[in-house]
Amino acid sequence: MAQADRICVGTIAGAFGVQGEVRVKSFCADPEAIATYGPLYSEDGARSFSLKLTRPVAGGLGARLSGVTTKDQADALRGIDLFADREKLPSLPDDEFYHTDLIGLEVRDTGGVLLGTIRAVHNHGAGDLLEVMGQGRKQPLLIPFTLATVPTVDLTAGRAVVDLPEGLE
Repeated sequence: MAQADRICVGTIAGAFGVQGEVRVKSFCADPEAIATYGPLYSEDGARSFSLKLTRPVAGGLGARLSGVTTKDQADALRGIDLFADREKLPSLPDDEFYHTDLIGLEVRDTGGVLLGTIRAVHNHGAGDLLEVMGQGRKQPLLIPFTLATVPTVDLTAGRAVVDLPEGLE
C-alpha cells in the first residue's frame, strides 16, 4: 500500500514497565481510538503491530504491541511513528483535514499572490499553525489555521487561500 494511503496516528514514546509494554502518544482526536485502527505500521511499512491499550499513563497511553514481550524490545521501538490505513480512519467533515493532506498545498493570498507551500502543521496548544515556505523567504511564515485566516482549502486543486491578518507577512 502506498504511503499516501496511510496516516500517522501516533508514536511510540518508549517502554513502560519491564514486560514489553510501551507508552504510546496518540495523535487521534479521541486518543483511545488509536486501538481501533489496526493493524498499525511503521513509516516504511516494514513492521506491523496490533495494539491493545492497557491503561492511561503519564504522557500517553500504556499499550501492548504484538510481538513485543520484553523491555529491551519495547525500548528499541522508541520514536517509531505508527501509521493506519486511511480507509480505517473516520471520514472527516468538510471543514476538517488530516495534517498529511495539507502538507504540500500551494498557498495564495486573497489577491491570488503565491505565498509558498505548506511545509508542516504545528500545534503548540493554542490551535494549529500552518508553516508556509516560499521563494525568497528566509523564515517560514506561520499562519493560524482558522476559518477566518484560511477561508478556503481545496484538496482537489492542491491549494489553500489565506487572508493574512495585518502585520503577518
